[in-house]
Amino acid sequence: MKIDKAELKDNILRELRRQYGKTLEEAHEFELYNAISKVALDYAMEKWYNTKKTYAKKQVKQMYYFSAEFLMGRFLGNNLINLQINDVIKETLNELGVDINKIEDREMDAGLGNGGLGRLAACFLDSLATLSLPGHGYGLRYKYGMFEQKIENGFQMEYPDDWTKYGDPWSIKRMDRVFEVKFGGQIEVHRDEFGKEYFKRVNTETVHAVAYDVPVIGYGNDTVNTLRLWEARSPEGFDLKLFNDQTYLQASAKAVQAEDISRVLYPNDTEKDGKQLRLKQQFFFTSASLQDIIRRYKSVFGNDFSKFADKVAIQLNDTHPVVAIPELMRIFLDKEKLGWDEAWNICKNVFAYTNHTILSEALEKWDISLFQPLLPRAYQIIEEINRRFVAELQEKYPGDWERINKMSIIGNGQVRMAWLAIVGSHKVNGVAALHTEILKNIELKEWNELYPEKFLNKTNGITQRRWLLKANPELAALITELIGDKWITNLYELKKLEQYLDDDNILNRVSEIKLHNKEKLAKYIKDTTGIEVNPNSIFDIQVKRLHEYKRQLLNVLHIMDLYNRLKENPYLDVEPRTFIFGAKSAAGYRRAKGIIKLINAVAEKVNNDSDINGKIKVVFLENYRVSLAEKIFPSADVSEQISTASKEASGTGNMKFMLNGALTLGTMDGANVEIVEEVGLENAFIFGLSAQEVENYQAHGGYNPFDEYNSVEGLKKVVDQLGDGTYDDNHTGIFRELQNSLLYGVDGSRPDVYFLLKDFASYREAQDRLQNAFKDRREWTRKALKNIANAGKFSSDRTIAEYAKEIWNIEPVQVQDYIES
Repeated sequence: MKIDKAELKDNILRELRRQYGKTLEEAHEFELYNAISKVALDYAMEKWYNTKKTYAKKQVKQMYYFSAEFLMGRFLGNNLINLQINDVIKETLNELGVDINKIEDREMDAGLGNGGLGRLAACFLDSLATLSLPGHGYGLRYKYGMFEQKIENGFQMEYPDDWTKYGDPWSIKRMDRVFEVKFGGQIEVHRDEFGKEYFKRVNTETVHAVAYDVPVIGYGNDTVNTLRLWEARSPEGFDLKLFNDQTYLQASAKAVQAEDISRVLYPNDTEKDGKQLRLKQQFFFTSASLQDIIRRYKSVFGNDFSKFADKVAIQLNDTHPVVAIPELMRIFLDKEKLGWDEAWNICKNVFAYTNHTILSEALEKWDISLFQPLLPRAYQIIEEINRRFVAELQEKYPGDWERINKMSIIGNGQVRMAWLAIVGSHKVNGVAALHTEILKNIELKEWNELYPEKFLNKTNGITQRRWLLKANPELAALITELIGDKWITNLYELKKLEQYLDDDNILNRVSEIKLHNKEKLAKYIKDTTGIEVNPNSIFDIQVKRLHEYKRQLLNVLHIMDLYNRLKENPYLDVEPRTFIFGAKSAAGYRRAKGIIKLINAVAEKVNNDSDINGKIKVVFLENYRVSLAEKIFPSADVSEQISTASKEASGTGNMKFMLNGALTLGTMDGANVEIVEEVGLENAFIFGLSAQEVENYQAHGGYNPFDEYNSVEGLKKVVDQLGDGTYDDNHTGIFRELQNSLLYGVDGSRPDVYFLLKDFASYREAQDRLQNAFKDRREWTRKALKNIANAGKFSSDRTIAEYAKEIWNIEPVQVQDYIES
């Protein structure tokens, strides 16, 4: 896209005057951000219009990605890159005396997601548009993200994440796209003029879903797809009569209750009200999205639904949107008056389901006592789906009541959403080769035996546009200099970098870029935490959601042990190490929050102990988010991927680290297995139990953590320090609870359920191998370049191409120009 710089300057200055009535000199940085974003959006508008028009005119099959999360990150920089106008914008702003980096830093991260699930969805949307595939996103427009994390006295504290406080220039409110979503009430049975029975919901709570559209811009092409997000509004809104009667709180009560649905990502659900709100969120966005899809379909094909499954594909991103299955059935049965068999056949061919977990407790289940009153018609339909499914099981497995009860969608007073997803979808995929095999052979074994044709693998991926081209511009520029720029849309091109593995000049340049990135992160750490770190030290980084199975605690135990060894022998041969953490814990997850407190307690002690002469530093970076991740991944030497083998479905952070030249320290879990296959075992540091060994212990027992506690050198001291006051936890007892969870079990669970003590010696040995390898900087950089060169498989472009061909049956579409000159 060619842009005249003089025209661009005029557009920016005009937008400042139009929006704020200010000159360039008077404008605040966030006002400049909004003005520049609006101007940039204008350059995408024609493409956006043409894309929508092309899809409608050609009547192409379109895919809709239903997800509770879209962790999009900052829009401006990524969109400028995908529009290929980043350089001209930067030059123009520079001529105006404006630093684009400062402007980008004024953008708040869109608070629409939490972790890997939401970031994956964002990468998928980017790849769909870049591959010219007709695929869009549907989700919730949360007013506040999960929360803004602040660390106070070492503890995580949660504050509202008001991501739109400076405005939201990349969203367009669509008041012509408003749908009613109904909760509660009663079900009435009616008959039409032909005597056919249908159902009607009465006395319901009605909430309006208002659409906001966000453009998803493909890299270097004319495709701009749409992320449509729903905001909840009360149809009654503000009650002026009550306000005039001076009952002010009641005047806004209904509006507040409705708006709560889209107020916060993942509200705390430890109590019934929180659970109900989460279920409301899920039904709200899926119902509105389905109504919108059917509206679009009927505008082209009328009431003939025979082509629906040929024109519509819906991907359910985990179990959060699975309530869409009975809701689509309700619309077909009650509104469009289709018969059950026809409606069910369409549903099964429209929906596909991605499973993101191996943890059985994370397979979503809803108590009937909560589900039925809130969604009475959906529950009726699920009962009928289950009745027919159980009859199918009885025919296939006569008398096998144990199997039938286990597989029933409704059981033990609950609706099992993963089971509903499998029954109501034509494809079920895992997200890494190991994960899919565990699903097929262990967790979902009975389902794979029943529906072997449904199960397949789709290893996750990341978009290189954000995670290399944008996040690491120096490395990206070097790669383009060496092999050209085709890697931006075909990451397998990176394989050509292997010709430089023994080129000292290139290795030195790669090393210099890494050091420069580490210096930038060190400055950020100093500015935000006050901690000075050595850029020449090993940057050993673990950033991800805080959960016990991800084993941040194992990492901390090793740091405590290393500190103990240095205290005993200050002359111990240890490469200087900087251990960096970033993670949010769910607000109600006590032990995860305790681990955050422990990390900060260890940091406080270690960082202020002059005896160890700065050989190790520990840093916890608060409020981990996409924009912070863009600073972290390029600076990492070591990628900590240490989940208990068989527990991590895939991981995508491991791919981002690899792409930026970090070496994996990890278990053979999730996508780590495939990373090692690509890069070679000698270019990673693998430790710990295998998935099969973990599964054997879980199935047959035989593990006693006291065996390791009493026999592994230094381990007893570390575990004892959790409870003896070495690291004070302000008398909350949380460190002792962590200790008990390792040795005795807590709340009826097995001790050390995630095998931290069992893997401790192996982990420490891998850490020692790692620090010894770092002494040979040339060989270390060679390993880093080997990782970069073999990251091609882990592009989300590859993942999406596989989904498109094997699940969605959608094809690239050449966007045509429909704008009249």
